[in-house]
Amino acid sequence: MVATAVSQAEPEVLLAGHGITKCFGPVVANDDVSVELRPGRILALLGENGAGKSTLVNVLFGLHRPDAGQVVIADENVELSSPHDAIARGVGMVHQHFQLVPPMSVVRNIVLGAEPRKLGMIDVTQARRRVLELADRFGLHVDPDAAVEDLPVGAQQRVEILKALYRDARVLIADEPTAVLTPQETDHLLDVLRGLTAQGVGIVFITHKLREVMAAADDIVVLREGKVVGTTTPAQTSEAALAELMVGRAVDLHGDRFESGATGVGSAAPAEIAADDAAPTSEAMAADDPERPVVLDIAGLCADDDRGQRAVDELSLEVRAGEIVGVAGVEGNGQRELVEAITGLRHATAGTVSISDRDASGARPRQVTVIGVGHIPEDRAKHGLIGSYSVADNSVLNRYFKRPFAAGGMLRRDRIDSHARDVVATFDVRTPDVESPADSLSGGNKQKLIVGREFSDEIDLLIAAQPTRGIDIGAIEFIWHRIRERRDGGTAVLLVSAELDEVLALSDRVVVMYEGRIVATVDPRTATREEIGLLMAGAAPGTECSVAGG
Repeated sequence: MVATAVSQAEPEVLLAGHGITKCFGPVVANDDVSVELRPGRILALLGENGAGKSTLVNVLFGLHRPDAGQVVIADENVELSSPHDAIARGVGMVHQHFQLVPPMSVVRNIVLGAEPRKLGMIDVTQARRRVLELADRFGLHVDPDAAVEDLPVGAQQRVEILKALYRDARVLIADEPTAVLTPQETDHLLDVLRGLTAQGVGIVFITHKLREVMAAADDIVVLREGKVVGTTTPAQTSEAALAELMVGRAVDLHGDRFESGATGVGSAAPAEIAADDAAPTSEAMAADDPERPVVLDIAGLCADDDRGQRAVDELSLEVRAGEIVGVAGVEGNGQRELVEAITGLRHATAGTVSISDRDASGARPRQVTVIGVGHIPEDRAKHGLIGSYSVADNSVLNRYFKRPFAAGGMLRRDRIDSHARDVVATFDVRTPDVESPADSLSGGNKQKLIVGREFSDEIDLLIAAQPTRGIDIGAIEFIWHRIRERRDGGTAVLLVSAELDEVLALSDRVVVMYEGRIVATVDPRTATREEIGLLMAGAAPGTECSVAGG
């Protein structure tokens, strides 16, 4: 299938949008946007949330019809009424959240809906042979007979790519394809994408990770507020310049961590994981400073996931005042359950949690708040805000029952509104007024409202779970700065993030979680992403790693 398609005469343009405009009511999501993908090239689409990337891709893939402009596939003007039309013309999409059937085998997932048949029955032998041919040709090696649910994340992504190639895709649209990959899996994926382009496939690469753009892209298009604000190549630009194009101003995410440190939009972390005899730095080794009191003390903690399976397994950890301890790990290795057990959102089955020398084992969320814990939750909608409530009400969700916001069993609206206005001003929450519903805010402003609420109280411990997930670079810069401020003011911070670059950029000490346990502690000043990535994937710590008990 694919062999025939690739051997055909090369079109000059594989996929393009010319003058694409798309509106949703009064909102102009794409405003006269033009992009072009040529054979054998990787086109990176960059932009903040709401910049119009998803809308543009959905137009090119047939999910939306443009209000104006023209879609071009293989040099032909086309009108797409559905993704089926795009797929039939050789456009495939690799979704950020995999579209796979976990119990089914790899080969059945790949051919689902396009199964070869013999005498009216699915020809499994032919399907398997064709899948193996594609896997060998494009270097996407997978076990065709394995159940998808038994595969690691990186292998599942290869299955997604093979699904598209099986359908003769000449164009792959990859939506945040490295979001859940280890550094090693990311490097392998980028190698795979380059291998695909060497055989004439064109790739549209949507990501917020500028390092990956600089490493893999041939062409870069930057969108801001629905318009193209820059078209360039890696050789003509830099990460800093791209970030400035995305936001419209200079952005500093490096801060006080490294001169050219690891950031969510930037460069790789320095040197290597500290050897046992390496000289510790004052910040990175704060946990060894007896002058800094232990604020969070976890001993032998166990907790189950929603299916009743062990997710946190006899985990022990200390976080001291004035330090940020980052938790690195591939999502699904117990990080969410750990945070929920600390903050009272999940029952721990064993072990103890002590906060500021107070036993918080089994405490309820309100009790944890009263002890002096701030919590930036992973899921803003579920645990952070009540969307239908006003900005003012959300600003006191964790303390509406305390003075000065309540007296004699009654809420004091004047005090609540005054507090909300202070939070909005101090934390740059963009809202018409404090009576607007929280649902009307952008993702970044919702997150800044949560941060403002948690930081405006006296706290000894901050639990920051995925604090910058799904928000703009400008908001990331702001939140990173505020977290560092709390650390510098003596607050103990436990940072849990799926973004390894974020963990390396902010943390004074990094622990690596794998299958519910802490398998290593590393110094972020000297740690490489590659070595931490191996630990995240379950490799035993080498002699150059400082291994934590737990």
